Amino acid sequence: MRRIIQYLAVIVALVGLADAIYLTIHHYTAEPVPCAITGGCEMVLTSPYAEIAGVPLAAFGAAAYFTAFALALLAVYGNSLTWKLFGLLATLMAAFSCWLIYVQAVYIGAFCQFCLLSAATSFTLFILFLISLATSAGSSIVREGLDV
Repeated sequence: MRRIIQYLAVIVALVGLADAIYLTIHHYTAEPVPCAITGGCEMVLTSPYAEIAGVPLAAFGAAAYFTAFALALLAVYGNSLTWKLFGLLATLMAAFSCWLIYVQAVYIGAFCQFCLLSAATSFTLFILFLISLATSAGSSIVREGLDV
């Protein structure tokens, strides 16, 4: 079961990576993104909160998603340490996504659909990790019960 969860994490991380690369490219080309669902993309993506030291948050997101992808892929091939590191990264990404949703709601007053997609992928990665912990704990309880 854990291996299936890790494969899913690889796929979800690729979705997040594609989204972040898309936003990074749009930032550097200054081309507006289509925003039919939420209507507030340009307000969010051009706000002072959209970059740190001149680097768009999307570029940091791309690096985080690539790292999550690599860690999950290594975990698929049996490296348990990388799955633990993936879990740490997924937790940090989900927490930062919470902060960014708060910033959009409270400080900017608009939402970016691509930013919300990134938050959804971050939360999904975190939830997949939690599910892997729960299934791992459940299977060890079953093994211990069989040993009695």
